[in-house]
Amino acid sequence: MRICTVGAGAIGGFITSRLARVNAETSVLARGATLRAIRADGLRVESASGATAVPVKASDDPAALGEQDIVILAVKAQSVPGVIESVRPLLGPGTAVLSTLNGVPWWFFEGFGGPCSGHHLKSVDPGGEIAAAIPVNRVIGGTVHLSASSPAPGVVRHFAGNGIIIGEPDDRPSDRVRDLAAVLAEAGLDVTVSADIHEDVWYKLWGNLTMNPVCALTGASAGPVLDDDLVRAFCENVMLEAREIGARIGCPIDQSPADRTAVTRKLGDFRPSMLQDADAGRPLELDALVGAVHEIGALTGVPTPNVDALYGLTRLAARTRGRN
Repeated sequence: MRICTVGAGAIGGFITSRLARVNAETSVLARGATLRAIRADGLRVESASGATAVPVKASDDPAALGEQDIVILAVKAQSVPGVIESVRPLLGPGTAVLSTLNGVPWWFFEGFGGPCSGHHLKSVDPGGEIAAAIPVNRVIGGTVHLSASSPAPGVVRHFAGNGIIIGEPDDRPSDRVRDLAAVLAEAGLDVTVSADIHEDVWYKLWGNLTMNPVCALTGASAGPVLDDDLVRAFCENVMLEAREIGARIGCPIDQSPADRTAVTRKLGDFRPSMLQDADAGRPLELDALVGAVHEIGALTGVPTPNVDALYGLTRLAARTRGRN
């Protein structure tokens, strides 16, 4: 199986480092300092058990890498439009694209979503360029449950978790999902083949919806956010609105916000990815995580005053600080 990862940051780098150890022809599309680092030293992974370096074929020329069986799209959602042209040469007639993006992906409402079925989200893919380049028939839906950062180009620091959930957008079993799941499992990932990937994507969003932007807005890590009664109550009100939206689009959530907060506490005092991006001066993954929920709330008739406040405040802070 030929597998190319687009985006060798924390998540893409970790998955690729695992795949490079098994019987798969693994490569990375990278550029600049990341490309130079991977060519010189391989993908370096640091964890509590030590540090390793894995040689990986890397190039900034997608034509040199050629057509793939699987393309893993592991860039942040706001970066997808900028890599579309680079992805095209990797796509052959049967190439599938594994989407590991946080938030609501561009393919989410293709044939799904009740009142939103077929709707094109302006917050996620405003001109439809992503959907045109990577139509839903190429997509394998995915969501990742692991914590990692990329402290330097070509370096991944893995903290916890090893899970990935994958599934067809139409929820039907398929050979390509089965084959990909087998390779990911061989690489040591904890793989789940989902019977409803939309629910899994929405549940992951539900957990990221508050902690990421609140930490980016305040500069606080997860512990102080959860320890502040007023902030925690605000976050849980945001989650209630998103849970109601989920019920209307076919992604019900049985947990209460307090239940989900208890799960988050078990992760310790971590620094969410959006806070890492804010600290590093990078653009924030705000529209896919919060802007999309704001947009879907309007489409489904769910009042979202708390989501709207969170979106507006974080968006303004990002613009003021030159992050978006």
